[in-house]
Amino acid sequence: MARRSLGVKGFDVINIGLLGFIAILMVFPFIYIIALSFSDEKTIAEGGLILFPKGWSLEAYRYIFSTDTLMRGLYNSILITIGGTIVNLAMTSLMAYPLSKTHLLGRKSILMLVIFTILFSGGLIPTFLVVKWTGLLDSLWSVIIPTSISAFYLIILKNFFQQIPEGLEESAKIDGANDMVILLRIVLPLSLPAMATFALFYAVSHWNMYFQAIMYINDSSKWPIQVLLRQIVILSQSSVGESSSISDETVLPPQSIKMAVIVFATVPIMLVYPFLQKHFAKGVLLGSVKG
Repeated sequence: MARRSLGVKGFDVINIGLLGFIAILMVFPFIYIIALSFSDEKTIAEGGLILFPKGWSLEAYRYIFSTDTLMRGLYNSILITIGGTIVNLAMTSLMAYPLSKTHLLGRKSILMLVIFTILFSGGLIPTFLVVKWTGLLDSLWSVIIPTSISAFYLIILKNFFQQIPEGLEESAKIDGANDMVILLRIVLPLSLPAMATFALFYAVSHWNMYFQAIMYINDSSKWPIQVLLRQIVILSQSSVGESSSISDETVLPPQSIKMAVIVFATVPIMLVYPFLQKHFAKGVLLGSVKG
């Protein structure tokens, strides 16, 4: 094994130190929010930098869980994220597979129309009218169907499908398999890393979505968790719990409630990443190789 030069070792030390510093800067807000959510009202009122909970208190969490408002929002977000991701992957793969075939009639025209949607959108009001006329208003489908296909992810997945050897599909056709069977039994199993990567992207997008829900959903019982988070953090509406759930001598500052809700809305989607990390890293690597 060749010995590394002093310059290479110095570069590694600087590189690791710089990346570590950037990582600390990125993790710091999460640590601060978590520490603040578990601190008591006296510590929060004093202000200052808090990296560890002081005057340990669960009153903020006890308050936000005293009603089913946030749990209902979490349930809606889970439905939107799971249902939306399944629809996204199905619609994207069903459109990307035929577009990956060079012999498809009108392929270039369709791709140009797809690229056109990346550069220009239909606009806010026309999209709202389409959602209204299709009867999707005030339903969870109103935040799933309009964004069922991402043109950017569609093009990437199309290029990924083009890397699959044509010999596999030709062999399957000789055995009597049609295009749908080839897609489901050959193409998609070989594309699991890419599909897992796009599933993570789509899931995070659905989980963080709030603007579409504000536009299309008027029933507050159908709001996702991010809309409730916006109501609390931006509009300073902290009425998500019952004051009777906390002790009489305890006065909860709005800051602790905001931080507790942020933690509650962030942790679930963060727990999904470790299960997709292996496929995610592999999908990014395979997507960068041509041939």
